[in-house]
Amino acid sequence: MISEQTIHKQLAHVLKETDFSFLGERYIGKVRDNYTKGNVRYLIASDRLSCFDVVVTTVPFKGEVLTQLAWHWFQLSKDIVPNHVIDVPDPNVMKVKNCAMLPVEVVVRAYLTGSAWRDYQSGRPISGVQLPPGIKNSQKLPELLITPSTKAEKGKHDEPISEAQIVASGLVSQALWSQVRETALALFRRGSEEAARRGLILVDTKYEFGLSQGQLTLVDEIHTLDSSRYWKADTYADRFARGEQPEMLDKEPTRQWLLAQGFKGDGPIPEFTDNHRVAIAKHYVGAYEQIVGREFKGHAGPVAPRISENLKK
Repeated sequence: MISEQTIHKQLAHVLKETDFSFLGERYIGKVRDNYTKGNVRYLIASDRLSCFDVVVTTVPFKGEVLTQLAWHWFQLSKDIVPNHVIDVPDPNVMKVKNCAMLPVEVVVRAYLTGSAWRDYQSGRPISGVQLPPGIKNSQKLPELLITPSTKAEKGKHDEPISEAQIVASGLVSQALWSQVRETALALFRRGSEEAARRGLILVDTKYEFGLSQGQLTLVDEIHTLDSSRYWKADTYADRFARGEQPEMLDKEPTRQWLLAQGFKGDGPIPEFTDNHRVAIAKHYVGAYEQIVGREFKGHAGPVAPRISENLKK
């Protein structure tokens, strides 16, 4: 793993934002900066960390980890559904097809945890699904559950929506939604199989889809630490039996820390010390290495100039 000293040094070079106007029209997402020109889009993964749809801090090397992890999974899933990647010209950058985005995010869950657990505790349906009583936190669900959400405008929270509402409201046609549903389940099963080979449980994940020349296409990211939860498989059963939290490889520990500070997405953001940010970076890098099975080759130093040089090539 990359040294803690190198991560500390990289605090001075985290990629907070970009300004590459030569790439086209810019749209700033929570984590990625998008540049669009014609049929091509550049996705530049910053080092911003988002929780509860709010950017809460920056984490060294996070953008590289996300990009390389997404690229790993895009390659492992391209036989299931085409994806939007054209090239990866820099460790933080993907050059992709500019697809017509579907207006919903598709969340697949194998276990009851996170926001779904919080909804379940309060008695609320989860994206229109009313689960039976008696399910415990972190328990495996009887079958895979799809809990979609709307894609909110910048600065607003995504909202749960049922599959029936998606079709009834005309957001997605019944035929296309059936294809999306089948594809999402196939992707999740592939992800679960590969994660199990690495001693991990793929707990839940978010997929985004678009259309490229009328063809369903996987876009954005896949099975990254920002879009998915991973748990360590070998300790899950014992921890669950004792009512303890599973060992996590995703950003849920940061969510839990924020909740413990009383932050749920509104109001002042709690302060992240440099040591805390370094610890999160080590968590991301370690998780990457366990998921893909190889060492993370972090590119230390200023990030934006390197990206600019690689893009201009």
